[in-house]
Amino acid sequence: MAITKASEAIPRPLAEARRRGLAPSAAFGWLAAGWRDLLVRPLDSLIYGLVVFIVSVVVIWSLFALNLDYILFPALAGFMVVGPLVAIGLYAKSRAIARGERITLAGMLFVKARSGGQVLFTGAILCLLMLVWMRAAVIIYALFFGLRPFPGLDHVASMLFTTPVGLAMLLVGTVVGGLFAAFSFAISTFAIPMLLDEKTDAFTAMGTSISLVWNNLSVMLAWGAIVLALFVLCVATGLIGLIVVFPLLGHATWHSYEAMK
Repeated sequence: MAITKASEAIPRPLAEARRRGLAPSAAFGWLAAGWRDLLVRPLDSLIYGLVVFIVSVVVIWSLFALNLDYILFPALAGFMVVGPLVAIGLYAKSRAIARGERITLAGMLFVKARSGGQVLFTGAILCLLMLVWMRAAVIIYALFFGLRPFPGLDHVASMLFTTPVGLAMLLVGTVVGGLFAAFSFAISTFAIPMLLDEKTDAFTAMGTSISLVWNNLSVMLAWGAIVLALFVLCVATGLIGLIVVFPLLGHATWHSYEAMK
């Protein structure tokens, strides 16, 4: 009886956070499934992506207007931290498609998650993580360049790539940023879909997400590489690519969660 009670005390999601034996190529299957969902009533998904694009442009414009352009790159990277939260409406659409249900654009923009306010709590944690990431970037710059003003985007490339101090800062910043990225990816990639789909708490969802990522590392590394490559493509297009890429990744992320259930 004691053994039974002990096993029942383990949250169900955590108890199931084990290896799924998926090959790295499975990540491309998630992407293909996401594309199929995008093509189901595509206008809803594209409008969702357009809203994300407009908000992103407004945020970037605000950084320049407030002379905060020195945190532009950390802010862009931080977008990947909160991205899983922003995509919750796309998860809801993919779930509705799988169930043979219909969901309106309004239903995508104002999602009712089974975990209720736990989604907001997780979102607050992710936003805090993004702010810490941005602050860390400012501190790293100060450690290497002291009180020297940020030279502006026109000269930042030459400062980073043609000076020993710039190269050292780039190396340290990449390592620190990589650690932030890996941690945020691990805690969020399955947590938000789980909070949408199941009644659980934020810490259980995040802990389960970490376990699933760790226990299925090969396929998750492939998935992370795909996400990063498509995000870099969006940045290269002046973020216009977000209109299509963000919905695609949102729908595909839902299928990655379904594969891990």
